[in-house]
Amino acid sequence: MLRTSPVRILGERDREAVRTLLDTDPVGNVFVSSRLMATGISGGGGAEVWGHVDRGRLTALCYSGANLVPVNAGPAAIRSFADHARWRGRRCSSIVGPVDAVNDFWQQVTPSWGPARTIRASQPVLQIDGPPEVRADPLVRRVRLDELGTLVPACVAMFTDEVGVPPDSGDGGALYRARVEELVRTGRAFARIEDGRVVFKAEIGAVTRHACQVQGVWVHPDLRGRGHSAAGMAAVVEYALAEIAPRVTLYVNDFNTPARATYRRVGFRQVGEVMSVLF
Repeated sequence: MLRTSPVRILGERDREAVRTLLDTDPVGNVFVSSRLMATGISGGGGAEVWGHVDRGRLTALCYSGANLVPVNAGPAAIRSFADHARWRGRRCSSIVGPVDAVNDFWQQVTPSWGPARTIRASQPVLQIDGPPEVRADPLVRRVRLDELGTLVPACVAMFTDEVGVPPDSGDGGALYRARVEELVRTGRAFARIEDGRVVFKAEIGAVTRHACQVQGVWVHPDLRGRGHSAAGMAAVVEYALAEIAPRVTLYVNDFNTPARATYRRVGFRQVGEVMSVLF
Protein backbone atom coordinates (compact mmCIF):
# COMPACT_ATOMS: atom_id res chain seq x y z
CA MET A 1 0.00 0.00 0.00
CA LEU A 2 2.76 2.46 0.92
CA ARG A 3 4.63 2.00 -2.40
CA THR A 4 1.61 3.22 -4.40
CA SER A 5 0.17 5.68 -1.92
CA PRO A 6 0.08 9.36 -2.95
CA VAL A 7 0.95 10.23 0.66
CA ARG A 8 4.55 10.80 1.70
CA ILE A 9 6.25 12.31 4.75
CA LEU A 10 7.43 15.82 3.93
CA GLY A 11 10.81 17.31 4.83
CA GLU A 12 12.75 20.54 4.55
CA ARG A 13 13.15 20.13 0.77
CA ASP A 14 9.39 20.65 0.54
CA ARG A 15 9.45 23.97 2.44
CA GLU A 16 8.50 26.25 -0.47
CA ALA A 17 5.68 24.00 -1.68
CA VAL A 18 4.33 23.75 1.88
CA ARG A 19 4.54 27.50 2.40
CA THR A 20 2.73 28.18 -0.87
CA LEU A 21 -0.07 25.82 0.15
CA LEU A 22 -0.41 27.30 3.64
CA ASP A 23 -0.45 30.86 2.29
CA THR A 24 -3.60 30.15 0.26
CA ASP A 25 -5.54 30.50 3.55
CA PRO A 26 -3.33 32.33 6.06
CA VAL A 27 -6.11 32.64 8.66
CA GLY A 28 -7.39 29.09 8.44
CA ASN A 29 -3.86 27.70 8.44
CA VAL A 30 -2.39 29.91 11.18
CA PHE A 31 -1.94 27.03 13.65
CA VAL A 32 -0.10 24.73 11.23
CA SER A 33 1.99 27.59 9.81
CA SER A 34 3.00 28.63 13.32
CA ARG A 35 3.95 25.11 14.36
CA LEU A 36 6.07 24.56 11.25
CA MET A 37 7.82 27.90 11.76
CA ALA A 38 8.74 26.73 15.25
CA THR A 39 9.73 23.13 14.49
CA GLY A 40 10.55 23.02 10.78
CA ILE A 41 8.88 20.84 8.17
CA SER A 42 10.57 17.75 9.56
CA GLY A 43 8.65 18.37 12.76
CA GLY A 44 9.57 18.03 16.38
CA GLY A 45 8.29 16.16 19.39
CA GLY A 46 7.07 13.33 17.21
CA ALA A 47 5.06 15.48 14.80
CA GLU A 48 5.02 14.77 11.07
CA VAL A 49 3.69 16.50 7.98
CA TRP A 50 2.04 14.24 5.44
CA GLY A 51 1.81 15.44 1.87
CA HIS A 52 -0.69 14.38 -0.79
CA VAL A 53 1.09 14.37 -4.14
CA ASP A 54 -0.80 14.32 -7.44
CA ARG A 55 1.24 14.07 -10.67
CA GLY A 56 4.31 15.27 -8.86
CA ARG A 57 2.61 18.31 -7.29
CA LEU A 58 1.83 18.80 -3.60
CA THR A 59 -1.93 19.41 -3.45
CA ALA A 60 -2.73 18.94 0.25
CA LEU A 61 -1.04 18.25 3.55
CA CYS A 62 -1.90 16.96 6.99
CA TYR A 63 -0.14 18.04 10.17
CA SER A 64 0.10 15.02 12.46
CA GLY A 65 1.05 15.82 16.04
CA ALA A 66 -0.95 16.17 19.23
CA ASN A 67 -3.49 17.74 16.88
CA LEU A 68 -4.17 16.25 13.46
CA VAL A 69 -5.00 19.03 10.99
CA PRO A 70 -5.80 18.54 7.27
CA VAL A 71 -4.93 21.46 4.98
CA ASN A 72 -6.46 22.08 1.53
CA ALA A 73 -7.64 18.47 1.52
CA GLY A 74 -10.41 17.46 -0.86
CA PRO A 75 -12.06 14.01 -0.97
CA ALA A 76 -9.16 12.24 -2.70
CA ALA A 77 -6.57 13.64 -0.28
CA ILE A 78 -8.75 12.87 2.74
CA ARG A 79 -9.18 9.30 1.56
CA SER A 80 -5.42 8.91 1.26
CA PHE A 81 -4.74 10.59 4.61
CA ALA A 82 -7.35 8.35 6.27
CA ASP A 83 -5.71 5.23 4.80
CA HIS A 84 -2.34 6.38 6.11
CA ALA A 85 -3.80 7.29 9.51
CA ARG A 86 -5.41 3.88 9.93
CA TRP A 87 -2.12 2.22 9.06
CA ARG A 88 -0.20 4.39 11.56
CA GLY A 89 -2.78 4.17 14.35
CA ARG A 90 -4.12 7.08 16.36
CA ARG A 91 -1.43 9.22 17.98
CA CYS A 92 -3.29 12.52 18.28
CA SER A 93 -5.56 13.87 21.01
CA SER A 94 -7.75 15.78 18.55
CA ILE A 95 -8.64 16.26 14.88
CA VAL A 96 -9.23 19.90 13.96
CA GLY A 97 -9.86 21.56 10.61
CA PRO A 98 -12.42 22.59 8.00
CA VAL A 99 -15.80 21.00 8.67
CA ASP A 100 -16.13 18.99 5.44
CA ALA A 101 -12.57 17.67 5.57
CA VAL A 102 -12.66 16.68 9.24
CA ASN A 103 -16.12 15.13 8.98
CA ASP A 104 -15.06 13.07 5.94
CA PHE A 105 -11.80 12.01 7.62
CA TRP A 106 -13.56 11.10 10.86
CA GLN A 107 -16.16 8.95 9.10
CA GLN A 108 -13.38 6.96 7.44
CA VAL A 109 -11.24 6.38 10.55
CA THR A 110 -14.04 5.92 13.11
CA PRO A 111 -14.07 2.09 12.90
CA SER A 112 -10.42 1.92 13.94
CA TRP A 113 -10.02 5.16 15.92
CA GLY A 114 -13.39 5.62 17.58
CA PRO A 115 -15.15 6.42 19.70
CA ALA A 116 -14.49 10.11 20.26
CA ARG A 117 -14.87 11.65 23.70
CA THR A 118 -16.44 14.83 22.30
CA ILE A 119 -17.28 16.14 18.83
CA ARG A 120 -17.61 19.89 18.24
CA ALA A 121 -19.31 19.84 14.86
CA SER A 122 -19.42 23.59 14.26
CA GLN A 123 -16.90 26.14 15.50
CA PRO A 124 -17.04 29.51 13.72
CA VAL A 125 -13.64 31.03 12.86
CA LEU A 126 -13.60 34.76 13.62
CA GLN A 127 -11.25 37.55 12.58
CA ILE A 128 -10.61 41.21 13.32
CA ASP A 129 -8.06 43.36 11.51
CA GLY A 130 -8.96 46.84 12.70
CA PRO A 131 -9.53 48.73 15.96
CA PRO A 132 -11.94 47.05 18.39
CA GLU A 133 -15.45 48.49 18.61
CA VAL A 134 -15.51 48.65 22.42
CA ARG A 135 -13.19 50.41 24.85
CA ALA A 136 -10.22 48.31 25.89
CA ASP A 137 -9.69 47.49 29.56
CA PRO A 138 -6.66 49.57 30.58
CA LEU A 139 -5.84 47.08 33.35
CA VAL A 140 -5.26 44.17 30.93
CA ARG A 141 -1.52 43.82 30.32
CA ARG A 142 1.17 41.27 29.59
CA VAL A 143 1.63 38.76 32.39
CA ARG A 144 4.97 38.91 34.20
CA LEU A 145 7.02 35.80 34.79
CA ASP A 146 6.73 36.21 38.57
CA GLU A 147 2.94 35.93 38.14
CA LEU A 148 3.11 32.45 36.58
CA GLY A 149 1.85 30.82 39.76
CA THR A 150 -1.25 33.04 39.64
CA LEU A 151 -1.88 32.50 35.93
CA VAL A 152 -1.47 28.73 35.68
CA PRO A 153 -4.50 27.79 37.87
CA ALA A 154 -6.70 30.06 35.72
CA CYS A 155 -5.33 28.39 32.59
CA VAL A 156 -6.03 24.93 34.04
CA ALA A 157 -9.59 25.97 34.94
CA MET A 158 -10.22 27.32 31.44
CA PHE A 159 -8.80 24.23 29.74
CA THR A 160 -10.81 21.88 31.94
CA ASP A 161 -14.05 23.81 31.33
CA GLU A 162 -13.45 23.88 27.57
CA VAL A 163 -12.02 20.42 26.86
CA GLY A 164 -13.64 18.43 29.66
CA VAL A 165 -10.45 16.96 31.13
CA PRO A 166 -7.67 18.71 33.08
CA PRO A 167 -4.43 19.37 31.19
CA ASP A 168 -2.29 18.28 34.14
CA SER A 169 -3.60 14.76 34.71
CA GLY A 170 -0.79 12.91 32.90
CA ASP A 171 2.48 14.30 34.21
CA GLY A 172 1.32 16.41 37.10
CA GLY A 173 1.12 19.45 34.87
CA ALA A 174 4.80 19.87 34.00
CA LEU A 175 4.37 20.08 30.22
CA TYR A 176 1.31 22.30 30.44
CA ARG A 177 2.99 24.68 32.90
CA ALA A 178 6.02 24.83 30.58
CA ARG A 179 3.79 25.81 27.67
CA VAL A 180 2.12 28.57 29.71
CA GLU A 181 5.54 29.75 30.86
CA GLU A 182 6.69 29.92 27.23
CA LEU A 183 3.73 32.14 26.36
CA VAL A 184 4.53 34.43 29.29
CA ARG A 185 8.22 34.62 28.34
CA THR A 186 7.40 35.52 24.75
CA GLY A 187 4.91 38.24 25.74
CA ARG A 188 1.87 36.37 24.45
CA ALA A 189 -0.06 35.96 27.74
CA PHE A 190 -2.38 38.79 28.77
CA ALA A 191 -4.45 39.25 31.91
CA ARG A 192 -6.08 41.59 34.37
CA ILE A 193 -4.85 40.54 37.80
CA GLU A 194 -6.21 42.08 40.98
CA ASP A 195 -5.23 41.16 44.55
CA GLY A 196 -3.56 37.96 43.35
CA ARG A 197 -6.61 36.83 41.37
CA VAL A 198 -7.01 36.59 37.60
CA VAL A 199 -10.05 38.60 36.54
CA PHE A 200 -9.62 38.08 32.77
CA LYS A 201 -7.01 36.28 30.71
CA ALA A 202 -6.22 35.23 27.16
CA GLU A 203 -3.15 34.00 25.32
CA ILE A 204 -1.95 34.20 21.73
CA GLY A 205 -1.04 30.64 20.92
CA ALA A 206 -0.12 30.81 17.23
CA VAL A 207 1.67 33.58 15.35
CA THR A 208 2.68 34.01 11.69
CA ARG A 209 3.50 37.03 9.56
CA HIS A 210 -0.12 37.01 8.38
CA ALA A 211 -2.15 36.42 11.54
CA CYS A 212 -2.23 35.35 15.16
CA GLN A 213 -4.71 33.16 16.99
CA VAL A 214 -6.15 33.91 20.43
CA GLN A 215 -6.81 31.01 22.79
CA GLY A 216 -7.71 30.45 26.43
CA VAL A 217 -10.14 33.35 26.87
CA TRP A 218 -11.43 33.17 30.45
CA VAL A 219 -13.13 35.33 33.08
CA HIS A 220 -13.20 34.38 36.75
CA PRO A 221 -16.59 32.71 37.44
CA ASP A 222 -17.41 35.14 40.25
CA LEU A 223 -16.95 38.12 37.95
CA ARG A 224 -18.78 37.09 34.81
CA GLY A 225 -21.51 39.27 33.34
CA ARG A 226 -19.71 42.52 34.17
CA GLY A 227 -18.19 43.28 30.77
CA HIS A 228 -14.70 41.99 31.53
CA SER A 229 -14.58 39.68 28.50
CA ALA A 230 -15.39 42.32 25.85
CA ALA A 231 -13.10 44.97 27.33
CA GLY A 232 -10.39 42.40 27.93
CA MET A 233 -10.56 41.07 24.39
CA ALA A 234 -10.44 44.61 23.05
CA ALA A 235 -7.20 45.13 24.97
CA VAL A 236 -5.70 41.90 23.59
CA VAL A 237 -6.71 42.92 20.06
CA GLU A 238 -5.02 46.30 20.44
CA TYR A 239 -1.80 44.70 21.70
CA ALA A 240 -1.85 42.06 18.97
CA LEU A 241 -2.49 44.39 16.05
CA ALA A 242 0.11 46.87 17.23
CA GLU A 243 2.89 44.41 18.04
CA ILE A 244 2.23 40.87 16.83
CA ALA A 245 0.29 40.39 13.56
CA PRO A 246 -2.02 42.27 11.15
CA ARG A 247 -5.00 39.98 11.79
CA VAL A 248 -6.33 38.50 15.03
CA THR A 249 -8.29 35.25 14.83
CA LEU A 250 -9.93 32.68 17.07
CA TYR A 251 -12.55 29.98 16.89
CA VAL A 252 -15.48 29.46 19.23
CA ASN A 253 -18.08 26.76 19.83
CA ASP A 254 -21.31 27.53 17.99
CA PHE A 255 -23.33 26.83 21.13
CA ASN A 256 -21.37 29.36 23.23
CA THR A 257 -23.87 32.16 22.72
CA PRO A 258 -22.40 34.59 25.31
CA ALA A 259 -18.89 34.31 23.87
CA ARG A 260 -20.09 34.78 20.30
CA ALA A 261 -22.05 37.88 21.34
CA THR A 262 -18.94 39.26 23.08
CA TYR A 263 -16.76 38.76 20.01
CA ARG A 264 -19.35 40.46 17.79
CA ARG A 265 -19.35 43.45 20.14
CA VAL A 266 -15.58 43.68 19.94
CA GLY A 267 -15.74 43.66 16.13
CA PHE A 268 -14.85 40.10 15.13
CA ARG A 269 -16.54 38.72 12.02
CA GLN A 270 -16.89 35.12 10.86
CA VAL A 271 -14.53 34.05 8.07
CA GLY A 272 -14.74 30.26 8.27
CA GLU A 273 -15.83 27.23 10.26
CA VAL A 274 -13.96 24.29 11.74
CA MET A 275 -14.86 21.00 13.37
CA SER A 276 -13.04 19.32 16.26
CA VAL A 277 -13.00 15.67 17.32
CA LEU A 278 -11.57 15.21 20.83
CA PHE A 279 -10.28 11.93 22.27
